[in-house]
Amino acid sequence: MTFRLAHLSDPHVGPLGRVRLHQLIGKRATGYANWRRGRSRSHDMAVLEALVADLKTQGAGHVACTGDLCNIGLPSEWETARTFLEALGTPDAVSFVPGNHDAYVRGSLEGLLAACSRFTSDDSGSWGRFPYLRRRGPLALVGLSSAIPTKPFVATGRLGAPQLAAAEVLLRALATEPGRPFRVVMIHHPPQPGGAAPGRELKDAAAFTAMIGRAGADLILHGHNHVISTAAIPGPDGRAVPIVGVPSASARADGHGALAARRASYVLYDIDRAGDGYTLAARRRGLGAEGAICDLGPVDLT
Repeated sequence: MTFRLAHLSDPHVGPLGRVRLHQLIGKRATGYANWRRGRSRSHDMAVLEALVADLKTQGAGHVACTGDLCNIGLPSEWETARTFLEALGTPDAVSFVPGNHDAYVRGSLEGLLAACSRFTSDDSGSWGRFPYLRRRGPLALVGLSSAIPTKPFVATGRLGAPQLAAAEVLLRALATEPGRPFRVVMIHHPPQPGGAAPGRELKDAAAFTAMIGRAGADLILHGHNHVISTAAIPGPDGRAVPIVGVPSASARADGHGALAARRASYVLYDIDRAGDGYTLAARRRGLGAEGAICDLGPVDLT
C-alpha cells in the first residue's frame, strides 16, 4: 500500500507583529531592516495559504516541514509558528525541524521549540532533543537540528558531533530491524558539501556525508536555499541516497520567485514496499506560470 509523504519548507510566516525597540539588538536589527526593505514582499501569505489548502487535498499520510517558520526569532512569532503547524495538521501528522531563522538570536530556538513541542516530540513524547524518531506507517522519520544562532549576514548551520553520533546509532539500528522501515532524514540546511554558498552552508556537511556513508538512509529532505534541488550521496551499500530541497512555501511568482525553480511549491513522495526494499516516486506541486497551484511534474531522483 502506497504511503504518501508531503514536504514543504521555509514558509517565513508573517506578518511580523509589533516590534519593540529593545528587541532590535544585534542581528535582529539587520534582519528587521532586510524585512522592511523587501523580504516581507518576497513572502506572500496568500500564496502560502493556497499552497497549504492544496496540500491538504493530496491525501498525504504525513507532512514534513524543514524549518524557517520564523523571520527574526521574535517571541511574537512563536505562537504564529505553532498556529501555522496546526493548520498543516495534528502533531501526529506533522513533523518539524528548525532552521536558522528559528534560531536567529540566542533564546529564539528554545522559545520556538517550547511553543511547537508537540511537532518535534518523538514517539515517547519527549521533545526538544535531536535527533528524534517518529514512526508513521512504513516510515521512520529522523529529525535533526542544524539551527544555531550566528552573526549578522551569516546563515550557517551545524549539527555537532554528539547529534551526528546519535543519528548514526539510530539509523544503524533502524537498518537492522525486521521489515526495515523507510528511513527519512529531515534537516534544514543542505547536508552535502557544496550544497549551499559560503556563509550559508552546513559547517559539518562532510561529517554528515561520512555518517550517511556508514549508516545509510533512504531519503534526505531539506530547505534553506529556497529552490527545488536534487543531489545524492553514497550509502553503505554503494547505492545513492537522494537529497531533495524545496523552495520557500510562500515565495511569490515575481521577484526571486519569478524563476520557476524558486516559486512556492512542495513535493509529494509516494513510497511503496517492493520485496526487501522500497520504491520512491516524487512530484512537485506549486505556483505555475499562471499563478495558480498546479502539478509541476515529477522530481528526478536518479
